[in-house]
Order: sequence, then C-alpha cells, then structure tokens
Amino acid sequence: MEPAYVAGVGMTRFGRHLESSVKDLTRMAVQAVLHDAGCAQNQIEAAYFANATQGHMEGQHMVRGQLALRAMGFEEIPIINTENACASASTALYLAVQHVRAGSGDIVLAVGAEKMYSEDRARTFSSFDGAWDVHDVEASKERLLKMGHGIQPPEGSQSSRPYSVFMDIYAGMGRMHMRKFGTTQRQFAAVSSKNHGHSVHNPLSQYRNAMSVDEVLAAAPITYPLTLPMCSPVSDGAAAAIICNTAGLARLRGERKRAIQVLGCALHTGSQRAVDDLENHLVRKAALGLYEQAGVSPEDIDVAEVHDATAIGEILQSELLGLVPNGEGGPAAERGETTLGGRIPINTSGGLESKGHPIGATGIGQIFELVMQLRGEADARQVPNARIALAENGGGLIGVEEAVACLTLLGR
Repeated sequence: MEPAYVAGVGMTRFGRHLESSVKDLTRMAVQAVLHDAGCAQNQIEAAYFANATQGHMEGQHMVRGQLALRAMGFEEIPIINTENACASASTALYLAVQHVRAGSGDIVLAVGAEKMYSEDRARTFSSFDGAWDVHDVEASKERLLKMGHGIQPPEGSQSSRPYSVFMDIYAGMGRMHMRKFGTTQRQFAAVSSKNHGHSVHNPLSQYRNAMSVDEVLAAAPITYPLTLPMCSPVSDGAAAAIICNTAGLARLRGERKRAIQVLGCALHTGSQRAVDDLENHLVRKAALGLYEQAGVSPEDIDVAEVHDATAIGEILQSELLGLVPNGEGGPAAERGETTLGGRIPINTSGGLESKGHPIGATGIGQIFELVMQLRGEADARQVPNARIALAENGGGLIGVEEAVACLTLLGR
C-alpha cells in the first residue's frame, strides 16, 4: 500500500465558543491545517468530516460536512460524513488514511467539529443518550452499573446536579478496578492532577489550572470515585489533519521533514465477553493487531494520548494498550511514570479531562498533540526525542465495553 503521512494539523482552542457555529469552528481548524501543511485549498481532493451531536443539538441530521465545508468554498470534491460517537474524528482520520493508501487520492482532509455547549444543560447531557442501545437502556444500565458491586460509595459522594449517565458507567468500571486490583481513589486523583498540570502548558486547552491530588479529591463529587476534575467537560471545538502519500507530499509547500508518517491504524468494534475478561477487550485486541501491523511493541512508544473521558479511563486504557501491566495503571500514575519526564508520558495535552472533549473533534485533537510532539514543537510540554506516538480514541457502549475503538500509531 501507499505510505501515508500527516502533512499538517490544525486545531481551535477547545472550550466554550458561544458566538461560533459549527461552520465557524470548521473554518478555523481547516485554515490552520492548510497553513501548517503549506497546502492550497484547491489541492484537497477529498474530505472526511466528523460530527456526532449537531443533529441532536441543532436538528442538522444530514449533510453536515457538505454544509460546513461549502461555507468556506469546498465544492465538487467527495465529502464523506463520519459519525462514530466519541471516536468520530479518529474514524475520519482512519478513512482518510485508507483513501490515500488505496491510491484514490494524494491529498485528503480529515476534520472534526463539535458545538456541544448550551445554556440548556439537560439538552447537552442528553446528547450522549444515543451512544448506546436506546431499546435496551434499563438492562444496559443495570449490567454496566453492576460492575461496581462490592465497593460501597461513601455518603455524600454523588452529585445532586445533572451529569452524563456515562459518568456513572465509568464509576462502575472504576469500582471494579478498585475491587480487582486494589486501585485507590487517590490514584485516580493522581491521573487527574497530572493531566491538569500538563494542560498548563497547552494554549489550546479548555482548562489551564494546575491542581494537586488533594485539591482533586476535595473537589465537588460527581459519582464515586469521581470528582469533577476527574471528568471531561462539555466542550466546543474543531481539529483537522491533512493526509498525503509521497506524491501528494511533494506537491505541498510545507517542509517535508515536518511530515509525520502514519505507521498504522486500527478500527475495531467490540464483542460479547465476560466483564473481567480483559484479554478480549476490544482495545487490547486492537492494540495487539496494530503493534503487529506496524512492527513495534508497547515498549517502543514514547508518548501517548488516550481516551480519558474520566481519569478511570486513562488507567484502564494504559493497561489495555500494554503501556503498563494490568492492575498497575494506578500505581504507575501515582509514581509519576505517566507524567512528563516519566517513563511513558500520557496525555501531555492535558487529556480530555483538561484539554476538553468536543466529541466529534476529540480524536484529531489527539493527533494534533502527537504530531507536535514528534516534530519537537510542543514547547514546555515536549517529550525529549519522541519518535513513536500512540493515540487511542473510543466511542459509545455496547455490552461491557466501548462500541468502537480507533488507534493510530505515528512515527518520525
């Protein structure tokens, strides 16, 4: 197959963009990526557009990408809309890579944009309700919450304010991890503290305030063991990447040495499994296949961005990806192994918890960070001599795991 490269990346700040539309956010990210890649707009041969909630939030259920990109002058080229829950943007990137590798085009755009923030909080939080089986809600909720049995939440550890049901599900997963491996709430707080510390150095992060472990633990509860800083916020934002083959790269004005090679991509859906059968978790299986595809091992990874919709998610994914042994995600975080300067820095961007989580843009936001790292352009959050980077982005829920996981390996 044709080799594929990330020739450029662009991203808005993630956060609340009350005065900006999906079209505005798309334009900002696309203009940034065209500039970064040294690419003229008329050189783009196809575009993959990711968005998950505009139908729910605004009633724009169809042709979202055609509308967002036409507004800035894209016409006639193929535009493909991608919805894969929180993995929508990474899926758009995956499809752009396949497009180039198949020889269907030389220069392809992948862009994700999301506008989730609303004064109507109930409307915002209900946007997640379609990310699992709407015909099996009560049974799904009972099955997922049952994962946390055996760990009794302390009195007063659940918020009376509205929040996404997915936080209850993550809490169930976290309590299962506590029961099975002895993980502590303080270790989850160590992940959150670490990510808030990383975000201080990220000018595009939604939150840029450092927090100590004790401050995280003392923050407002959501649902045990989660407190507010351990959870990703509601966010607006957009991110984009330009994917090229060798011929396409040669036609761009940008410096070729800044292009980052796509070493491999994996897109997996889940399967029926026992709740504690982690060897058959879709992320574990996707990671093993990806490492084999790229000819690398977890020990080769220098920096990773993983799907930390909560701090619990980061610990789970760090183990499933083989970056730390099963059950060691909490202790590794507490020892500083996943912090900048540690053995395997994770979520140097601040992660979803602090950088933000506009779900249709999140996956390419991860790629933005890793490209910056591999180029050596991440400034105060730079991992020295980073050469191989891994992104993991999950979406939705079926059974006892994510409905979909998309993994990307990049190399310098």
